Amino acid sequence: MSTTKWIIDPTHSEVSFKVKHLVISTVTGYFKEFEGAAESTSDDFDGATVSFSTSIDSISTNQTDRDNHLKSADFFDAENHPKLTFAGKIVNEGGDYKLVGDLTVKGNTKPLTLDVDFGGIAGDPYGQTKAGFEIEGKISRKEYGLTWSAVTEAGSVVVSDQVRLILSVQLIKQA
Repeated sequence: MSTTKWIIDPTHSEVSFKVKHLVISTVTGYFKEFEGAAESTSDDFDGATVSFSTSIDSISTNQTDRDNHLKSADFFDAENHPKLTFAGKIVNEGGDYKLVGDLTVKGNTKPLTLDVDFGGIAGDPYGQTKAGFEIEGKISRKEYGLTWSAVTEAGSVVVSDQVRLILSVQLIKQA
């Protein structure tokens, strides 16, 4: 059985997260620097192994002060934990795709299952073969050591524990 290697196309992919602020609105953030790969034995990616990492220093919420706070020891502690990583596999159960593996954040590794919408495979105008995926799920930030918390005078939580992960990923087939 032959194995095909795929790598993330960073120009056609994005890694984002959403978290509630004061329970009334949502803040969206992105990781601008990331890399990843998949190895598959079939075009439907069933059983494909996946590896992914992102640089914590590349976090952006479009607010420099907030970004610096997220990089600090209160949250990601980028100085001591510069990468967020994931290792796992894609499982295809009758067209219902899941990404199952271990997510490591700030030195804490936990099992994680994410929903996957496999968009298919297509050729681009430059002769490359691409595969597309929309990946979503939720984590508890506190389970990964991101425990900073504050409460307003009225009792509202400043930052929700639950974080939504949203990845739009395009892979490039390697020769």
